[in-house]
Amino acid sequence: MRNEALLVMDVQNGVVDRFAEQAEPLLGVLAETIAAARAVGVPVIYVRIAFRVGAPEVSPNNQVFTNLARTGALGEEEQATRVHPAVAPHPGDIIVTKRRVGAFAGSDLAVVLRSLDVDSLVLSGIATSGVVLSTLRLAADLDFALTVLSDGCADADPEVHRVLMEKVFPRQAAVISAAEWVARVQGGGHDAD
Repeated sequence: MRNEALLVMDVQNGVVDRFAEQAEPLLGVLAETIAAARAVGVPVIYVRIAFRVGAPEVSPNNQVFTNLARTGALGEEEQATRVHPAVAPHPGDIIVTKRRVGAFAGSDLAVVLRSLDVDSLVLSGIATSGVVLSTLRLAADLDFALTVLSDGCADADPEVHRVLMEKVFPRQAAVISAAEWVARVQGGGHDAD
Protein backbone atom coordinates (compact mmCIF):
# COMPACT_ATOMS: atom_id res chain seq x y z
CA MET A 1 0.00 0.00 0.00
CA ARG A 2 1.35 3.41 -0.93
CA ASN A 3 0.81 6.65 0.91
CA GLU A 4 1.40 9.51 -1.47
CA ALA A 5 2.29 13.18 -0.94
CA LEU A 6 2.41 15.96 -3.52
CA LEU A 7 5.54 18.11 -3.32
CA VAL A 8 5.21 21.62 -4.75
CA MET A 9 8.80 22.83 -4.83
CA ASP A 10 10.25 26.33 -5.19
CA VAL A 11 6.98 27.77 -6.51
CA GLN A 12 7.67 30.92 -4.54
CA ASN A 13 7.44 34.54 -5.62
CA GLY A 14 11.12 35.15 -6.36
CA VAL A 15 11.51 31.96 -8.39
CA VAL A 16 8.24 32.44 -10.29
CA ASP A 17 9.35 35.99 -11.17
CA ARG A 18 12.68 34.70 -12.56
CA PHE A 19 10.91 32.03 -14.63
CA ALA A 20 7.89 34.18 -15.61
CA GLU A 21 7.49 32.83 -19.15
CA GLN A 22 7.67 29.18 -18.08
CA ALA A 23 5.80 29.69 -14.81
CA GLU A 24 2.60 31.22 -16.16
CA PRO A 25 1.12 28.00 -17.64
CA LEU A 26 2.63 25.99 -14.79
CA LEU A 27 0.70 27.87 -12.10
CA GLY A 28 -2.67 26.90 -13.59
CA VAL A 29 -1.67 23.24 -13.87
CA LEU A 30 -0.41 23.21 -10.30
CA ALA A 31 -3.50 24.95 -8.90
CA GLU A 32 -5.72 22.23 -10.41
CA THR A 33 -3.39 19.45 -9.27
CA ILE A 34 -3.23 20.82 -5.71
CA ALA A 35 -7.02 21.10 -5.56
CA ALA A 36 -7.37 17.49 -6.73
CA ALA A 37 -4.83 16.29 -4.15
CA ARG A 38 -6.65 18.06 -1.32
CA ALA A 39 -10.01 16.69 -2.49
CA VAL A 40 -8.84 13.09 -2.11
CA GLY A 41 -6.74 13.57 1.02
CA VAL A 42 -3.27 13.49 -0.54
CA PRO A 43 -1.06 15.73 1.63
CA VAL A 44 0.25 18.82 -0.15
CA ILE A 45 3.73 19.77 0.99
CA TYR A 46 5.26 23.02 -0.17
CA VAL A 47 9.03 23.27 -0.26
CA ARG A 48 10.67 26.69 -0.41
CA ILE A 49 14.24 27.95 -0.34
CA ALA A 50 15.03 30.56 2.32
CA PHE A 51 17.83 31.56 4.65
CA ARG A 52 18.13 33.07 8.13
CA VAL A 53 19.15 36.71 8.52
CA GLY A 54 22.76 36.99 7.36
CA ALA A 55 22.51 33.57 5.63
CA PRO A 56 24.78 31.68 8.03
CA GLU A 57 23.82 28.48 6.15
CA VAL A 58 25.61 29.60 2.98
CA SER A 59 29.27 28.75 2.61
CA PRO A 60 31.36 31.13 0.52
CA ASN A 61 32.25 28.01 -1.50
CA ASN A 62 28.63 27.63 -2.66
CA GLN A 63 28.47 29.16 -6.15
CA VAL A 64 24.70 28.87 -6.40
CA PHE A 65 23.71 30.73 -3.26
CA THR A 66 26.60 33.03 -2.29
CA ASN A 67 25.45 36.06 -4.30
CA LEU A 68 21.78 35.55 -3.46
CA ALA A 69 22.60 35.23 0.22
CA ARG A 70 24.59 38.48 0.22
CA THR A 71 21.62 40.42 -1.16
CA GLY A 72 19.23 39.06 1.45
CA ALA A 73 16.73 38.34 -1.33
CA LEU A 74 16.04 34.86 0.02
CA GLY A 75 15.57 35.78 3.66
CA GLU A 76 12.99 33.72 5.54
CA GLU A 77 10.68 36.72 5.95
CA GLU A 78 11.11 38.16 2.45
CA GLN A 79 8.21 38.28 0.00
CA ALA A 80 10.40 36.43 -2.52
CA THR A 81 10.39 33.29 -0.35
CA ARG A 82 6.62 33.11 0.14
CA VAL A 83 4.65 30.55 -1.85
CA HIS A 84 3.13 32.18 -4.93
CA PRO A 85 -0.50 33.24 -4.34
CA ALA A 86 -1.76 31.28 -7.38
CA VAL A 87 -0.98 28.07 -5.47
CA ALA A 88 -1.21 29.42 -1.93
CA PRO A 89 -1.17 26.96 0.95
CA HIS A 90 -4.39 26.23 2.80
CA PRO A 91 -4.64 25.56 6.52
CA GLY A 92 -3.25 22.09 7.12
CA ASP A 93 -0.83 22.19 4.20
CA ILE A 94 2.79 21.82 5.23
CA ILE A 95 5.54 24.28 4.30
CA VAL A 96 9.10 23.00 4.49
CA THR A 97 12.05 25.38 4.28
CA LYS A 98 15.19 24.03 2.66
CA ARG A 99 18.68 25.53 2.55
CA ARG A 100 20.01 24.03 -0.68
CA VAL A 101 18.82 22.99 -4.15
CA GLY A 102 17.25 19.63 -3.25
CA ALA A 103 14.14 19.46 -1.06
CA PHE A 104 15.80 17.23 1.53
CA ALA A 105 18.99 19.30 1.97
CA GLY A 106 18.92 21.33 5.14
CA SER A 107 15.21 20.73 5.73
CA ASP A 108 13.03 18.55 7.92
CA LEU A 109 11.25 17.01 4.91
CA ALA A 110 12.38 13.46 5.72
CA VAL A 111 11.02 13.78 9.26
CA VAL A 112 7.68 15.12 7.98
CA LEU A 113 7.35 12.31 5.43
CA ARG A 114 8.14 9.64 8.04
CA SER A 115 5.60 11.17 10.41
CA LEU A 116 2.93 11.05 7.70
CA ASP A 117 3.97 7.49 6.76
CA VAL A 118 4.53 8.66 3.18
CA ASP A 119 6.38 6.27 0.90
CA SER A 120 5.45 7.72 -2.49
CA LEU A 121 6.19 11.23 -3.76
CA VAL A 122 4.66 13.20 -6.60
CA LEU A 123 7.18 15.84 -7.70
CA SER A 124 6.42 19.24 -9.19
CA GLY A 125 8.18 22.58 -9.23
CA ILE A 126 10.67 25.04 -10.64
CA ALA A 127 13.24 24.21 -11.95
CA THR A 128 13.27 20.79 -13.52
CA SER A 129 17.08 20.82 -13.66
CA GLY A 130 17.34 22.14 -10.10
CA VAL A 131 15.04 21.17 -7.25
CA VAL A 132 13.17 18.47 -9.19
CA LEU A 133 16.32 16.67 -10.35
CA SER A 134 18.10 16.96 -6.99
CA THR A 135 15.04 15.82 -5.05
CA LEU A 136 14.31 12.92 -7.39
CA ARG A 137 17.83 11.55 -7.12
CA LEU A 138 17.93 11.56 -3.34
CA ALA A 139 14.32 10.39 -2.95
CA ALA A 140 15.07 7.42 -5.20
CA ASP A 141 18.10 6.57 -3.06
CA LEU A 142 15.82 6.78 -0.01
CA ASP A 143 13.50 4.21 -1.64
CA PHE A 144 10.47 6.43 -2.23
CA ALA A 145 8.20 5.46 -5.11
CA LEU A 146 8.28 8.47 -7.43
CA THR A 147 6.06 10.21 -9.92
CA VAL A 148 7.08 13.36 -11.78
CA LEU A 149 4.40 15.58 -13.28
CA SER A 150 5.81 16.44 -16.70
CA ASP A 151 3.73 19.59 -17.06
CA GLY A 152 3.91 20.33 -13.34
CA CYS A 153 7.58 21.28 -13.69
CA ALA A 154 9.31 24.07 -15.56
CA ASP A 155 12.83 24.93 -16.56
CA ALA A 156 14.47 27.92 -18.25
CA ASP A 157 15.82 25.57 -20.91
CA PRO A 158 13.08 23.59 -22.71
CA GLU A 159 15.61 21.12 -24.11
CA VAL A 160 17.00 20.32 -20.66
CA HIS A 161 13.42 19.84 -19.41
CA ARG A 162 12.67 17.49 -22.32
CA VAL A 163 15.81 15.40 -21.84
CA LEU A 164 15.20 15.03 -18.13
CA MET A 165 11.54 14.06 -18.62
CA GLU A 166 12.13 11.68 -21.51
CA LYS A 167 15.54 10.16 -20.81
CA VAL A 168 16.70 10.69 -17.23
CA PHE A 169 13.68 10.69 -14.91
CA PRO A 170 11.99 7.54 -16.30
CA ARG A 171 14.90 5.49 -14.92
CA GLN A 172 13.73 6.28 -11.38
CA ALA A 173 10.17 7.60 -11.64
CA ALA A 174 6.90 7.40 -13.50
CA VAL A 175 6.69 10.52 -15.66
CA ILE A 176 3.08 11.48 -16.39
CA SER A 177 1.03 14.61 -16.98
CA ALA A 178 -0.77 16.32 -14.15
CA ALA A 179 -4.10 15.43 -15.79
CA GLU A 180 -3.14 11.74 -15.81
CA TRP A 181 -2.24 11.88 -12.13
CA VAL A 182 -5.45 13.74 -11.25
CA ALA A 183 -7.53 11.16 -13.16
CA ARG A 184 -5.75 8.36 -11.30
CA VAL A 185 -6.31 9.81 -7.83
CA GLN A 186 -9.88 10.84 -8.57
CA GLY A 187 -10.52 7.28 -9.72
CA GLY A 188 -9.27 5.94 -6.40
CA GLY A 189 -5.84 4.92 -7.68
CA HIS A 190 -3.96 6.03 -4.56
CA ASP A 191 -3.65 4.87 -0.99
CA ALA A 192 -3.22 8.17 0.83
CA ASP A 193 -5.72 8.34 3.65
